[in-house]
Amino acid sequence: MKKTTLTLAVASLLSFAPVSMAQEQTQGWDVSNPQGEFKEIDISVNSGTWMNVDVSPDGDYIVFDLLGDIYRMPFGGGEAEKLVGGIAWHMQPVYSPNGRYIAFTSDQGGGDNIWVMDADGSNVRAVTEETFRLLNSPAWSPDSEFLVARKHYTASRSLGAGEVWMYHRSGGSGVQLTERPNDQKDLGEPAFSPDGKYIYFSQDDTPGKTFHYSKDSLEGIYTIKRFERESGEIETLISGAGGAIRPTPSPDGRYLAYIKREDFDSVLYLLDLKTGEHKRVYGKMERDMQETWAIHGVYPTMDWTPDSKQLVFWAGGHIQKLNIDDGNARIIPFKVETEKKVQHALRFKQNVEADQFDVKMLRMAQVSPQGDAVIYEALGSLYQRSLPNGEPQRLTNSEDFELYPQYSRDGESVVFVRWNDEEQAQVIVRDISSGNEQVLNTGQGNFVEPTFSPDGKHVVYRKIRGGYLISDKFGLENGIYRVAVSANAEPEQIAESGRLPQYGARNDRVYLMTPGEKPTLSAIDLRTLEQRELYQSELATEFRVSPDGKQLAFAERFKVFVTPLVERGSVINVGPGDKQMPVHQLSVRAGENLSWTANSDQIYWTLGPELYHTSVADAFNADTESDTLKVENGQNIGFEHDAMVPDTTVAFV
Repeated sequence: MKKTTLTLAVASLLSFAPVSMAQEQTQGWDVSNPQGEFKEIDISVNSGTWMNVDVSPDGDYIVFDLLGDIYRMPFGGGEAEKLVGGIAWHMQPVYSPNGRYIAFTSDQGGGDNIWVMDADGSNVRAVTEETFRLLNSPAWSPDSEFLVARKHYTASRSLGAGEVWMYHRSGGSGVQLTERPNDQKDLGEPAFSPDGKYIYFSQDDTPGKTFHYSKDSLEGIYTIKRFERESGEIETLISGAGGAIRPTPSPDGRYLAYIKREDFDSVLYLLDLKTGEHKRVYGKMERDMQETWAIHGVYPTMDWTPDSKQLVFWAGGHIQKLNIDDGNARIIPFKVETEKKVQHALRFKQNVEADQFDVKMLRMAQVSPQGDAVIYEALGSLYQRSLPNGEPQRLTNSEDFELYPQYSRDGESVVFVRWNDEEQAQVIVRDISSGNEQVLNTGQGNFVEPTFSPDGKHVVYRKIRGGYLISDKFGLENGIYRVAVSANAEPEQIAESGRLPQYGARNDRVYLMTPGEKPTLSAIDLRTLEQRELYQSELATEFRVSPDGKQLAFAERFKVFVTPLVERGSVINVGPGDKQMPVHQLSVRAGENLSWTANSDQIYWTLGPELYHTSVADAFNADTESDTLKVENGQNIGFEHDAMVPDTTVAFV
């Protein structure tokens, strides 16, 4: 079967219809026995994709994974016997050195953990029982008593980084061996040396703390390091151009097999651990994953034969064995015939030929201080809608992009950014009733997030650097600026960094948010330009101070919260679980684009085309035991728009 067919099979196996929350709570969730209707499909294949392989210590068998099941076959090839299967995903099988056990990764307990079975597939049991810091890539100690594995950590970015931990084969919480250097650079693929002295692993060793997809494998991304168990010291063993991944020591301790990149090819190399010589042995490996996050390994596992003369690996859809002396590779044929239980993927019919479509992506929505209108950006233009039952209307007839609207406190004006690629950004103040506009004297550049002062006499905004998709002209001296609305006033820089500048109750004080490992809300005294940190959060994406300066709304993990705003002269930590002051979650699902009414008694937020709001007084009068007053239902404020139907014919010759 072709690889594309296998890929479709994997997609089908992984596409399960969601189960209602009520069913899940009453029946529980069993990965191996999900609810729903299924059908059996027959699978008969002799090739596969991204297969992890291992050789038994006596050289008689090969184990491998395919479509989430683990199989065993004679070393010479042939019909494969399923050892463990089902809907749960099983992978990365590896024999213990004494030949009695096979360790593997499985999510049958609810998430990836390390499991062990007897060599014949019986007596399957869990070694680890992690529910959040999940594990994969098991490797045995030479005495078959311990396992090392990669433990996964996430922080502000979803894919995270790894550490090497060690476990006894009978279980336990494990012992940490390596420490992740940061939360974004990966580490994994652990392997014991045959004498047990070292543990080899690969690590993304590119400079800096931030993961980038634009890394150059030719300059080197991954390095192979080894951890000395007695001292705990770590040394870099292989680095440089092309990187180095998937360390695989030979049973006799003479060689370390690894993979590096040459141009666009992944190539198998040997490091002679006696002489230090690097030898190229095979150049037709599959493309490795050095440029991406490789949580389950940068290349599938491979193994040596017991005599240390051959390497067994997956490449080109097949299991192959390579003679390291002459460099000849031969396919070890296999055949898998099995049945898999699959469920139809949940799909919704899409009417792509409709003359109109629903506009659902409403950005930068803000409700007027009086609560009688809402303004937002959609399709590159600003729309205003009277609340509760008005129809959205274009604010202007401009053909330029219109972004970042904010009402004045009296609700009579709106400030926003107008953009075109030739003139860049302009900060516009528009009288809502008359439609008269004033272009503020900001100079040229890229401006975002303008906001009125309480008295409407000034506007604060952020100047940002261009580049990438937009021009980088006039991109110097960025930061937070204030400019008077009166004609010909010169702008004043009040901070060199920050975002979401805003006012509370005072005209002489500006709040701003500083992103980072711990996002921070600060206040700037406009008389002295002194900046003081007030609040910090682990994961907040938005802070909004109420117009009276007494409440603070914030969004964290896309949930909306509100808390009293207090000051003590130093920073206060705030978050969903904070107990210093009442913190109430307002949104059931998610929310962004926070805004207040002028009297600070109502707070609004949006999720797609839905507008939500609640009374702050109601929130703080909520049941103290539940400590929450969540708003479940919102109002759809979107609209229909004509589809862009071409009226010309293009001929391709």
